[in-house]
Amino acid sequence: MEKRWATGIGYDVHRLEAGRKLVLGGVTIPYPRGLAGHSDADVVIHAIMDALLGAAGLPDIGAQFPNNDPVYKNARSLDLLAKIMWMINAVSWHVGNIDVTVLAEEPRLADYRSAMIRNIAGVVGDNATINIKATTHEKLGALGRGEGIAAMAVAQLWRETA
Repeated sequence: MEKRWATGIGYDVHRLEAGRKLVLGGVTIPYPRGLAGHSDADVVIHAIMDALLGAAGLPDIGAQFPNNDPVYKNARSLDLLAKIMWMINAVSWHVGNIDVTVLAEEPRLADYRSAMIRNIAGVVGDNATINIKATTHEKLGALGRGEGIAAMAVAQLWRETA
């Protein structure tokens, strides 16, 4: 038996607004503004979901969880990730690696990185290698002005082949 590998890329961005909790990687981070969206707007998990779906050759999260469906209003993104994992495992894929970069001027995320990784590993499995990094947008554009937060993710899946 050999392993077949597949790679997917995901990206998500949401604007910051007052009156919302800031949730990244399933961690609620103390901050005066949170990300606007139909669900909890967790850009880290959304980027991961799209990367996983892309690697598995499945439709994106907009097709899986439409933002006009009241079922997903204020949904916890980690719960949606669990549904994606069920879909991926149902077609014999396993997560090998997830690598995420968060783009945010603030808040600083170093203190929350380990908790984010634990949350994600708790859903995708402890055998996956998960890495989360953060960088600023060097004050350029809307992200640089602190108007929002974005995340990019790459995921590698594997499955046994005959």
